[in-house]
This record gives sequence, structure tokens and C-alpha cells, in this order.
Amino acid sequence: MRRQKFRRWIYLLFIFLILAPLSSVDAKKKVELVGRETLNFTLPSTQDRLINYADEYYGKHFLIITFFPAAFTPV
Repeated sequence: MRRQKFRRWIYLLFIFLILAPLSSVDAKKKVELVGRETLNFTLPSTQDRLINYADEYYGKHFLIITFFPAAFTPV
């Protein structure tokens, strides 16, 4: 019984040691999005009209896009 537990821990440690360097490789591949140009898009506004970013804001104002996961949802 003790030998089986020991083997399981060794296997888990081995798997961790194999997968740990792979996670750092994926982290280095991250693309920096700050300062990049966006695609032209259209979104609904709170005044029930569509806002076209390219026509109304591009070159006139800075754009900050934020995401609120689960905002206004009963989580």
C-alpha cells in the first residue's frame, strides 16, 4: 500500500516536472495588445442606437476596451 502511494507521488512529480516548462513557453508567446490598432466594429449603445467606431471615434478619441465577466448576471 505504501509503495503504491509512493509510486503515485513519483508519477505526479514527474508529470509536473515535464509540464512546468511548457507553461512558461506558452506564457512567452503572449501577444501584447496595448497600443495596437483595432478592427472596425459596431456596437449597440445605451441610447438604443448603433455606434460605428471607425466613423465616429477613430482618430478623434482614445479607446479603452474593458470586459466585466459575469457583470449584471445572477452568478
